[in-house]
Amino acid sequence: MYLYQSHQFCSMGIAGYIASLFIGVSLGLIGGGGSILTLPVLVYLFAISPTLAISYSLFIVGITSLVGAYNNYRKGFVDFKTVLLFGSSSITTVFIARKFIIPFLPDVFFFIGSFQVTHSLFVMVMFAILMVAASLSMIRSKKIEAEEKTNSSPVVLMVYGVLIGIVTGFLGAGGGFLLIPALVLLMKLPMKKAIGTSLLIIALNSLIGFLGDIGRHPINWKFILIVSAIAIAGIFIGGYFNQMIDSKKLKKSFGWFVLVMGIYILVKETILK
Repeated sequence: MYLYQSHQFCSMGIAGYIASLFIGVSLGLIGGGGSILTLPVLVYLFAISPTLAISYSLFIVGITSLVGAYNNYRKGFVDFKTVLLFGSSSITTVFIARKFIIPFLPDVFFFIGSFQVTHSLFVMVMFAILMVAASLSMIRSKKIEAEEKTNSSPVVLMVYGVLIGIVTGFLGAGGGFLLIPALVLLMKLPMKKAIGTSLLIIALNSLIGFLGDIGRHPINWKFILIVSAIAIAGIFIGGYFNQMIDSKKLKKSFGWFVLVMGIYILVKETILK
């Protein structure tokens, strides 16, 4: 049972606000990846149910990514043509998922013997798998370079957009670790421009997904605005230290942290349940 009413007064709530700052700092330092911590922070530190946490995550990730995208736009690191190409399919997918599919999913998906696979359990397990996949991508940290012979047909771009939309719509994560390689390899964008462009796509996907949730849950606007503000402050802190720290080593270290978190969630939600 997830209890939320008294989070402001408990130590876990304080830890949650500190973790919210870390989400923003990681976004400012490595340009992505930090948003994948938003759902675990909401569920385990603020004790919000996974279903509602995904909705809140969409808003928080959307707002913080939008600020990050604006900072990159000022530096000329956003490609609006790419945003339009990817956004048309990914935004549509996110909205359809949040508005017309998620509300009709059953609370209990199926049974394994006497073990119930609930909607909340399924979400957390799938999110943990996503975290492991993202962490391995960060740990490997191979240099991504655009190839001369690249298939960047509208169909391929639409498929990638739908994939990002599914990840965002069902799990509340930005999918940046999937999006950045696609922008570099398919659209031949330089890494810095790929990061800035991905942040804007993630922001649009997340905020549109959140709009699809309006009316489904009572929204604690004060809470999500406070968490968003803390995360945004973290972006500026991370951006300040960005030039002083080796981003490659930092990304690998962060990847190991995400891997441990992903394994912890898998164990907690299945073995220790």
